[in-house]
Amino acid sequence: MRQRWLHLRLGAPLMAFGGVAVDQVGPTRDFPAASALTGLFANALGWHWSDRDAHQALQDRLVFGALIERQGRVLTDSQNAKLEKSDKGWTTRGAREGRAGATYDAPHRRRRDYLADHLAHVVLRLAPGDGPALEDLAAALDRPARPLFLGRKACLPVGPLNAGWADGGTVLAALQSLGLKGQALWPETEGASDEAKVVDLPDLRNWRSGLHGGARRVVIGALP
Repeated sequence: MRQRWLHLRLGAPLMAFGGVAVDQVGPTRDFPAASALTGLFANALGWHWSDRDAHQALQDRLVFGALIERQGRVLTDSQNAKLEKSDKGWTTRGAREGRAGATYDAPHRRRRDYLADHLAHVVLRLAPGDGPALEDLAAALDRPARPLFLGRKACLPVGPLNAGWADGGTVLAALQSLGLKGQALWPETEGASDEAKVVDLPDLRNWRSGLHGGARRVVIGALP
């Protein structure tokens, strides 16, 4: 059965798709995570981070695959900052955000990986359930409630994220309908390929607790 898929084009001078963070090191994957797409749409819809049930319900309904049209290079940013209790930060809500903690006498150090000049595509549909329809997500990308970014607040996209619609009975078929070649990722249940490998991908978030939410089985390989 053919289905309609929302097509996202994710391009930016710098972007970060996240990964399993250890201590102060924040890595990036080549493909967007389920949790990252959930946060992207939630921001576009104007949800607050405290809308935990809505976030969880949306992530549970996502069925998607991704394709790398242009592989970027990893750029590592070593950050050293002395944070004062009175420091303010920028938010996408258009209001300054303060800190609740104390002043750090020593510099706050961390490393963050970014993908430079990376270009990826996503095809996505929603499983049945409560919450927004696929058309609502498309409309939110066209007229987002807040500025959108790809992974971190400094990672602004180069153009509209909504690239139209794709057709296909499975995620793999929808990716192939884009007419592009490259490394791709899709759910194990959404198409088979002898040239690809199946892995457990830890890209889920438990939005109610704010912690890591487990892994899912995906296929990674060149489009057959």
